[in-house]
Amino acid sequence: MIFFGVYLLLVTLLSLIFKKKGIFLNYSGDIHQSFSNKKNIPLSGGIFVLIPIVFFLNDLFTNCFIILIYLVGFFSDRKILVSPKKRFLIQCVLILLFVVIFDFRINSSRIELFDLALDNKIFAVLFSAFCLLILINGSNFVDGLNGLLIFYTIIVFFMLTKLNLIDNSIISNQSINLIIFVLLVLLLLNIFNVLMLGDSGAYLLGFFMGFVIISSHIKNTDISPYFFISLIWYPCFENLFSILRKLNREFSPLKPDSKHLHQLVFFLLTKKFNLKLIISNNFSSAIICFFNFLIIYISSLNPGSTIFQIKLITTSIIFYIVSYMFLFNFYKLNLTSKK
Repeated sequence: MIFFGVYLLLVTLLSLIFKKKGIFLNYSGDIHQSFSNKKNIPLSGGIFVLIPIVFFLNDLFTNCFIILIYLVGFFSDRKILVSPKKRFLIQCVLILLFVVIFDFRINSSRIELFDLALDNKIFAVLFSAFCLLILINGSNFVDGLNGLLIFYTIIVFFMLTKLNLIDNSIISNQSINLIIFVLLVLLLLNIFNVLMLGDSGAYLLGFFMGFVIISSHIKNTDISPYFFISLIWYPCFENLFSILRKLNREFSPLKPDSKHLHQLVFFLLTKKFNLKLIISNNFSSAIICFFNFLIIYISSLNPGSTIFQIKLITTSIIFYIVSYMFLFNFYKLNLTSKK
């Protein structure tokens, strides 16, 4: 608790100084950025996550890649690296190098034909890199409401430590618990609009979460690989669904829009109950995180069963699609009536 209080005080003071001095401020007024918040808030959350992660991970080369991933987002936040295509290309290069150098490969799917493909090193490298890229960008997609990505990450790390699945040769349970405390501090400040993660924080959390999960998968061969998919199904499916949705509309998958699930939930709450932006924002996050907590909790009841996990993931995806269709129809009807 002392650590929590000290870090909360430190981060709060620094965030207020950043805002006063105009450091890290990046409110552009873009639709995807302003749909739920119109205040100029420091995008400083990433740096407060980066410091403890680098401190707790003793491997110099891993830390170098973590810092580089953070910097891609940092330059995006600063409007230095504006092009989504360039950011994605840099991510691809960094993730491929990381997977190749560390031989950081997903080694089992429990599907015989696919496992034969994973035995091929080139395919395994490309597939593992693809999974990390999907999670990193999916994490950035869902980071559109206060606390959504932060709380989701806390749930994932909590479940991994609860089941004792963390690879302690990579990072200890105690270190993960301290990172959870850091995230709780950032969650509290985020929901009160003291700071935001920005692209830098979202890319960093997505990469670190993927790093820890794949490490846990490699260590715990008795656990179904689909359990680890259950942990991160939401940001990954959000990304894949958004790509298909945008391609269907002949819209670039790399460009942001305001029709993600969390944005539609926010729109529904705002229209139905006429709430203030910050209340609708936080309430929308709470609803989505609650349902994802239920899914992750249910997945933890039988982590070794592939059939159980596949059924759960399938049910979650169906629920997502049905919910999205309902919310999108509500959005279209209310948009039309407004006009």
